[in-house]
Order: sequence, then structure tokens, then C-alpha cells
Amino acid sequence: MNRLFLRFFALVMLSISVATIAIYVSITIFFGDPLEEVAQQQASGQILLLTEYVDQAGQNEWLTRLNKIREITRARMDLIPMQPVLAKLNQTRRAQLMRGEVVIDVASKSFYRRVDLKGERYVGSDEEVIHAQNLPIDVAPVLKTEALRYIIVALCLLIPIAVWSSSHWRGLQALEKVADEFGAGHLKVRAYTKERDSIHPLAQRMNQMAARIESLLDAQKNLLHSVSHELRTPIARLEFALELLRNAAKNPQLEPRMQAMEADISELNALVSELLDLGKLDQDASLNGSEFDIADSLSSCVASLQHVLDVHAVKTDFSVDLGAYCGDQRLLKRAISNLLRNAAKYATARIWLRASRNADGSLEIMLEDDGPGIPAEERERIFEAFFRLDRSRDRNTGGFGLGLAIAKKAIAAHGGQIVVQEGQYGGARFVISLPVLQHLAPVNSSNSVLTN
Repeated sequence: MNRLFLRFFALVMLSISVATIAIYVSITIFFGDPLEEVAQQQASGQILLLTEYVDQAGQNEWLTRLNKIREITRARMDLIPMQPVLAKLNQTRRAQLMRGEVVIDVASKSFYRRVDLKGERYVGSDEEVIHAQNLPIDVAPVLKTEALRYIIVALCLLIPIAVWSSSHWRGLQALEKVADEFGAGHLKVRAYTKERDSIHPLAQRMNQMAARIESLLDAQKNLLHSVSHELRTPIARLEFALELLRNAAKNPQLEPRMQAMEADISELNALVSELLDLGKLDQDASLNGSEFDIADSLSSCVASLQHVLDVHAVKTDFSVDLGAYCGDQRLLKRAISNLLRNAAKYATARIWLRASRNADGSLEIMLEDDGPGIPAEERERIFEAFFRLDRSRDRNTGGFGLGLAIAKKAIAAHGGQIVVQEGQYGGARFVISLPVLQHLAPVNSSNSVLTN
């Protein structure tokens, strides 16, 4: 906002400056240079002596009267050849000099004037000019007056504009704050303005949009939560019925099919559990915060997934200054576990897990594998729910597409972020940045169902 106001201020000042220059140029073109007119008025005494006293002298007294003026005035009047003077004058001033007019040179505080148009004063007088120097010409007061006029005009324009735009500025700042909070996930925030405010219609449209988005998201969350809960009952019935069928049939030929059905039911049950986890992360709750050792928590994540990671070599590298972190331990362990499971699906042989502290005290966790990697155009979409890369459409390797979505929400609940990069060995590298949490404020998170 400050930058916008400064740009507007600079534009107004530039417009006033351009207008001032345009006025000066226009007056000069049509009426002559006003500074030359001021200089001519200031040198009017010397000009009057020259035209009314020296020019009125006869042929034999002309030079005598000119010498007398030299004695009584501080101005220096010299007779110089006309051709060098013509060479340094522009066409307009050259014409004025040839007509016998006084040509003022404001910068050097002097003027030029032809001695004689017809050569009657003395021999060669039509080829010489009078160069009067050290004239009492001082246009500084005029320039100061114009500068003062410029400042007064600028203030008279800028002060009303500043007063008028200040309300817009404050209103836009309020809208910017609301937009930032809404983008951060506080969906109930609204912009409150008065009806007489110029941005009131914009604020109303913004509030309507926010209410619509909140309503759609709430409907989506409620539908997802309700469907997930409703699915648990028929899944439990299917498990019970399948167990009864196995006990009643006792047919070895049906056993493979029953095992396949049990696997499908288990998969469906896992999907429902993850849907519930994802839904609870979207609900407003508070972090179950505590201080815990980072290195121990990361090591326990690796140890608890040995049945998944046993075919891969997992190399850990934790800096000695990791220490403790204040956060939701179960929630962060769930995020790391999901990333480890994802790495185990695509790694060829090795997985790296590193953790270190930054200079500002924030925590950085990096997990990398030597798998095929993730295309750059899909690195943002992999955190969307139910999104799976083309090579992982098979659920035997691709899962449900919810693990990374849960991991991102868990990291965001702590005010951190997770990004995907290309790893050193061609695979995917997930980099987690966690800020130092001074206190645990209410955020979008839950840990009641997040178990490893």
C-alpha cells in the first residue's frame, strides 16, 4: 500500500512538473522568454542611457558620450566585431540583433546591441556591436518565486488528494488483511466497512465470495465425514458375514476367494480411516503440544516402519544441535511416516532422512529416495487428495492418494511448509521447514485419530 501511494504521489508531482514546463515553453514560443523580459527590465537603466543619451549624439560626439557612460556606471561596455557574436547566436536572436534590438544574455548578465545600422557613427560602425557586461541582472528571486508558486500549487493539489485517498488506503489495507487471513484458512473472517465508504461494494462482493467458499467447503467436509462414518457399519457387517461364511463353508476351494475378499475389505477400511483422518485435519482444533526430542522421534518413525522399509537401506543424518521441538509429536510423526511409506514405494535401493537446524532456529527435515522422481509439472498436485501419478495407478503401489495430503496438512498445522525437489540421485526430495513455535494457537489440526 505504501508503494502504491508513493507511486501515485510521484505521478502527481511529475504531472505538475510537466505542466509547469509546458506552460513555460508555450509562453516562450508565443510571447518570448519571461526571464529575458525580467532581465531587460533590470538592465533598463543601461539600455535607456544607450538609447536616449548615446544614440542621440551626433557623429562626432557618439564615442565621447559612450565613454562618459563607462565612467558613471559599473557596467562594462565594449565595442566588439559583429561576426563572432552572430556565430554564437541562434537564428531568432541573430535577426533581433540585425534589426538593432537589444539581445539579452541572462546567463552572463550582459546584452548585445548593434552600434549603427548604416555606418554613420564612425568608419566601420555597422560591423561592430556594443557588448554590455556586469549588468544588474538577477533572476534568482524570480526563480524562487516560481518555485514557491510550484510548491503551493503542489500542496494545494496533494493535500486534498492525500485526504481523499487515505480512506481508500485504509480500506484497501483492511481488505488485504482479510484476504491474507482467508487465504491462511480462517474462512470465517469478513471485511466490515461503512456504507459511505467507497470500497463498500467491493467488500460486500468479497464477503459474499468468502461465504460461498466457506459454505462449499463445509458441505464437502460434512459429506466426506458423513460418508466415511456411514461406510464403517456396512464394512463391519461384511467382515462379520465373511467370517461366518468361512466357518460355515469350510471349503478349501473357496479359501483363496475369501482371502481376496478380506483384502478388499481391509483396503476399504483403511481408505475410510484415512478419509476420517483427512477430515479431522480440516476441522478447527488445537495442537496437542509438547516438547519432544526430534532425533528420537524421527528414529522411532524409521523403526516402526521396518516391515515396509526392510528391502531398502535407510540412511539417517541428524545434526547434533537438533535438540527438542515444541509441537504435536504424534501429528509430525504421522507426516514423516507417510513420507517414508511414499519413499518406500518408489525407491530403488536407498532412502535418506536428514534433519538440521537453521540459523534462525527453525527446523529443516529432508527425505530423499533414488527412485524415478516426480515430474516438475506434477510436484504441486501430488499433495492433492486422491491424486496419484500415472505410474502409480495400481493401488498395490500407489495407495489411495491421501498420505501426502495428510502430511502437508500436518506440516501446515505447525505453520511450516513442504516442497518437492529433484534429488541428488534422480529421485524425489521432500524438504520440510518448521518454524520455531512460541505457543500453540488454535489451528486446523487434530491428532485424536492419527496413529502410526
